[in-house]
Amino acid sequence: MTVTDAQRATAWQVQSLLLGYPDEQSFARLPLLRAATRTVPVPLATPLDAFLDHVVATSPTDLAADYVATFDHRKRFSPYLTYFAYGDTRKRGMALLRFKHAYRAAGLELDDGELPDHLAVVLEFAATGDPSSGLRLLCEHRAGLELIRLGLREAGSPWAHVLESVSATLPPLGRHEHEAIARLVAEGPPEEEVGLAPFAPPEYMPRGGPR
Repeated sequence: MTVTDAQRATAWQVQSLLLGYPDEQSFARLPLLRAATRTVPVPLATPLDAFLDHVVATSPTDLAADYVATFDHRKRFSPYLTYFAYGDTRKRGMALLRFKHAYRAAGLELDDGELPDHLAVVLEFAATGDPSSGLRLLCEHRAGLELIRLGLREAGSPWAHVLESVSATLPPLGRHEHEAIARLVAEGPPEEEVGLAPFAPPEYMPRGGPR
C-alpha cells in the first residue's frame, strides 16, 4: 500500500478528532469526516468508515458514556502514550517533556488542560504540525499503541476501528516491536521506583494519570 504524506496527514486528522470526547461539535463534523475518509487508501479508510457508521447509529448520550467508560475508567485503554512505557513512575515526567519540546520546536504551544502524550493530541500534531516528528513519537510508543488496539478489539469496542486505522499509517511491525508488545502484555507498565528523584520539573509531571 502506498500512502502519500497528504493522505497520511488527512487520516491522522480524522483519527485525532474521532479520539476526542464526542460532543456536539463532533457530530456536526460527521459529513466532513466522512468526506475526508474518501480521500485516503482503503486500509486507512475502511476502519474509519466502520466507526463513523457506529457513531451515526448511536445516540450522543450513549456514545459519550461509552467514551468515558472506555478511556477514563480503564487504564488498559489509556490514551496517554507514555503511561505504557513508564507507568505512573517519575520517569514519565521526562518523557512528557520530550513531547512538549517537539511541539515547541514546531512553533506550537499545547493548552495546559491536556497532557502532551494524549493520542488525539499527538495525531493532531502529526497532521498539522511536524509530520516527521509526529511519526517518530508514534513509532517510539508503538508498543503502547498496539496494546490499546488489541485491548479495544478484544473488548469489542468501536474505537478499535480508529486504532486499526492509526496502526495502518505506521510502518509494519518488526521483531523488536513484537517483542516489546509481548513484554508489555506480560508485565504491564512499570511501577514506581521508590526513592527516585523526579527527572523533570513538577509542571511536566503527570497530574493524576489515567483514572
